[in-house]
Amino acid sequence: MEELKWFVMYTASRSEKKVADRLKERGLEVYLPIVEELRQWSDRKKKVQRPLFNGYVFVKTHRNQLWECLQVPGAVKFVHFSGQHATVREEEIEIIERIVTTGVAVETDGSVIEPGEKVKVMGGPLQDMTGEVIERGNKDYFLIRIPGIYQNMLVNIPRKFLQVLEKAQSN
Repeated sequence: MEELKWFVMYTASRSEKKVADRLKERGLEVYLPIVEELRQWSDRKKKVQRPLFNGYVFVKTHRNQLWECLQVPGAVKFVHFSGQHATVREEEIEIIERIVTTGVAVETDGSVIEPGEKVKVMGGPLQDMTGEVIERGNKDYFLIRIPGIYQNMLVNIPRKFLQVLEKAQSN
């Protein structure tokens, strides 16, 4: 029998939690990374939980069961690249979980990012992770690529905690 893989499901807008719950009710292993953020309204501030990747839910299943997963209300389709279903390695799911559980400020970015310096985090909750650094204003962001869904996770890490492993390519 074919091995279980993490497939990437695209959901209807703002339906990620409902789709994840419905898939779990069917006995499937589902991962929906949730981050907490402080939202400001005119009359109050409130902590809200939101999906890290809008419109995406990770489902661990067999390729031949994908159609069954799509029968859940709110499920739209599975993500494809070059005619193949997008899959995410177990290690990548673990990296996402590790980042989310640390509670560090994180944002996602689906744009193509030019390669910068390759770095290793030298301290803090993300110690020993490697990735790329990109500049944004006066801050350094640590980048972790999730190639299965062409998403990038940007984490603000002070420069003093980053050790350069490889210099940026000069044009």
